Amino acid sequence: MSETAKGHLAMLLFSALVAGSFALGSLVANLVEPLALTAARFALSAGFVAGAIALTGGMRRESLRAPWRYLLLGAVFASYFVLMFEGLKTAPPVSTSAVFTLTPLMAAGFGWLLLRQGMTARMALALAVGAAGALWVIFRADLSALLAFEIGRGEGIYFVGCVAHALYTPLARRLNRGERPFEFALGVMISGALVVGALGWRDLVATDWAALPPVLWGTLVYLAFFAAAVTVVLLQIATQRLPSAKVMAYTYLVPSWVVLWQLALGKGVPDPAIFGGVALTGVALALLLKNQSRERNH
Repeated sequence: MSETAKGHLAMLLFSALVAGSFALGSLVANLVEPLALTAARFALSAGFVAGAIALTGGMRRESLRAPWRYLLLGAVFASYFVLMFEGLKTAPPVSTSAVFTLTPLMAAGFGWLLLRQGMTARMALALAVGAAGALWVIFRADLSALLAFEIGRGEGIYFVGCVAHALYTPLARRLNRGERPFEFALGVMISGALVVGALGWRDLVATDWAALPPVLWGTLVYLAFFAAAVTVVLLQIATQRLPSAKVMAYTYLVPSWVVLWQLALGKGVPDPAIFGGVALTGVALALLLKNQSRERNH
């Protein structure tokens, strides 16, 4: 298998694992308060990442420089998950995953503001098509709802979280000082757990963790391990083998994966009208994955 193929395979798995967080998260969003669930998730993730660091040579002292960076990034990243779980209380998983596909467009804007990153014409077109597909799903193919901007409460809450996620990506690159991926991730995870734990300590104490159903614990382990620790590794594999536009492209595959997750969990098929929007996100994916050899030669 070529190095490029490994990168694409990594991102294919990455998008499937991210989609699982929407499908499973919707099952437990109303069982535990978002602050308590996010604090537990970040604490578990930190444990998994710390174990990986211990197996790969330990933490380097220089990675502990300027801890304020981790506190800032942890707060930004954790706010995304808090708002995700809050949004999933009322919004369907497919709709929230469609909101997530707006993240690359917002990340491009933050990338320009923080890093002065530009984009090609095809990237801009792909982001626009993907955004159109996302809006189609968010407003459930209802033109009157779109014109009146009748967005659901859950989708609106989650959109604010996606703004935080979009800010996190270029901000992390701006604040990274050469730390290895696992070292940087550990700082963010520990900081996120501390910030959210401090804000939600009442919810943490009030939650009867021993009485929670197995689906909650299974989802929590999935979010902490597969949707966090494993995706960090997959993203690192992909970014070393693929152009950033192609890495970003796989975001548009998430709604399709969510549909499959919903079917696997016995939740049935979503409203057929929204599949037009899912198809548009597929077009955006194809545009971003199109061979860029000509562009690199100019």
